[in-house]
Amino acid sequence: MPKEKEGKLIGRITHYFDKIEVGVIELTASLAVGDTIRVVGGENTDFSQEVESMEVEHEKIKKAKKGNSVGLKIKEKVREGYKVYKV
Repeated sequence: MPKEKEGKLIGRITHYFDKIEVGVIELTASLAVGDTIRVVGGENTDFSQEVESMEVEHEKIKKAKKGNSVGLKIKEKVREGYKVYKV
């Protein structure tokens, strides 16, 4: 299976809400709706998805900057510490 392109590290998962399938990402670089992210962690987790919407403190936003913690819908189960890349 070909490895997906690495991308730029933009943060890591700090929390995951199982029931609503939302991950919290602490950002070390900016992120915007429409960007594609790649989540990597554990032995079997490596997937990409488009950012369709994100929130900070329950407010929908279009762009987040370095230092923000954002919540967004994640298509697979993730854990704290997983790395998030922008591809």
